[in-house]
Amino acid sequence: MPRVRPHSKTASAAAPSPARYPVSSRPAPPAHPAPAGDGTPSDEALLAGIRRADEADFRQLYDRYFQRVYSFAYLRLRNHSDTEEVVQETFTAVFRSIDAFRGQSSLLSWIFGITKNTVNNHLRRERAHELRIERAEPELLRSSSSLASCTPEEHLNLQRSASAIRDRLDSVADWQAEAFVLRHLEDLPIGEIARRTSRSDNAVRSSLYRVKRLVVDAVDPGTVTAG
Repeated sequence: MPRVRPHSKTASAAAPSPARYPVSSRPAPPAHPAPAGDGTPSDEALLAGIRRADEADFRQLYDRYFQRVYSFAYLRLRNHSDTEEVVQETFTAVFRSIDAFRGQSSLLSWIFGITKNTVNNHLRRERAHELRIERAEPELLRSSSSLASCTPEEHLNLQRSASAIRDRLDSVADWQAEAFVLRHLEDLPIGEIARRTSRSDNAVRSSLYRVKRLVVDAVDPGTVTAG
């Protein structure tokens, strides 16, 4: 599925291709429902097209509700990167479960319900990841006195972990690696890191969390990916 680009105020992202989603097993309606009075296809018309795997109708529904879904999710998450992920997951769920819509509420209310569930699932996953990372951090920040008592095998494992961490830090932008070092090795506050890297506080927080996940995963791949 294409990535969402929500930062544009004038246009939403391209809609996912209908070929990515199952075609409805329902028989096709005899005719396409009539458009609204202004020539814009109604929700019912778009639904009928989507059930026939019509790509244009997929795209119109996506464009019609993208900004409202994005805003709804952002109110809960307050983070653009996380909101982008949730919006993608939401529209994937909408298109895959389109036959579950029975018209007992408005289409937008149904989509908002899916968005709410997707946001809640995302928050639960993030909280679980944070707990795992917090438990793993002491292993990442072991003191020099404890290193002195390591066995040869433990030293070898630490060297491998250090190499994996360097590889992960090399994979991110220079400012993100710098922010991670400033935070976790120099213990600088977020505001000072934001000033030094010319980024916003929120951008620094989001980057630190994501880089920390990469580092923890380098040490113990199952720690971040599990659950």
